[in-house]
Amino acid sequence: MSILNKKLSSAFKLRSVIKVITGLSNVNLQHIIQITKASEIAGADYIDTIANPKVVRILKSLTKLPICVSSIDPLELYNCILAGADLVEIGNFDIFYKKNILFSSSQILELAIQTRALIKHKDISVTIPSTLNLRSQVYLAKQLEIIGVNIIQTEGFTNYSSRNIIPIINNYLSESILTSIYFSSISLFSTYVISKSVDIPVVSSSGINTLSSIMAFFYGAAGIGLGSSVKIQNGIYGITNYINNIRYGINFIHSYKSKTILFPARSNNKVVSYKNLV
Repeated sequence: MSILNKKLSSAFKLRSVIKVITGLSNVNLQHIIQITKASEIAGADYIDTIANPKVVRILKSLTKLPICVSSIDPLELYNCILAGADLVEIGNFDIFYKKNILFSSSQILELAIQTRALIKHKDISVTIPSTLNLRSQVYLAKQLEIIGVNIIQTEGFTNYSSRNIIPIINNYLSESILTSIYFSSISLFSTYVISKSVDIPVVSSSGINTLSSIMAFFYGAAGIGLGSSVKIQNGIYGITNYINNIRYGINFIHSYKSKTILFPARSNNKVVSYKNLV
């Protein structure tokens, strides 16, 4: 299944997609617009926002970036397509995790089938719940590919899966490199396994930041989703600068993928070349 949106198709082929999440429960229109405009300036590829037709119409009048909406309600997604949304995502599970409500593979698959029945000519992305074991995640991803889903998204630690761990981590690992990758580690691991099991692109999300965004592409991601790390930036300038830094890192990785890198050998001081190391 190929990407139907022409703007996104080329970006996914280059495996360099940046999706910026405005907050899937965020109804602060001023904040949503601020993130959207900063994302456009920085060269992000698309915006993921609340499934609200009014918000969709406003954003479509302000930006040329493709607009994605996220929900678990197929009809809600369909109404946003009518309002001008470019693609949809079955996701935003975190609000349910807070209530100890989990989703099975069969429930996600059924939601995807219903959504595809309503939305036939737009891209559909589906988030694979991190609460599923890895075998179930791979099985679900394969089934979603069969029914015509275009994009798979992985998620990392959630309020449900990490509620007993976060206080400990925050006490001992604040601002460290390990903290930077800890909360995205589950998403990265799922990305690695799922990307080897399906032919549709995989987007890594949840806890993605400056460091883990680079790692995601080593793990097989075709794109990343930036949410919480963007929202803490200060104003349009801060958001733009942050996304620019991540884009620079992604471009650096891709520009060196086919080049030869030289390292000095430890034993005899000879220069050893490693091709396609990154």
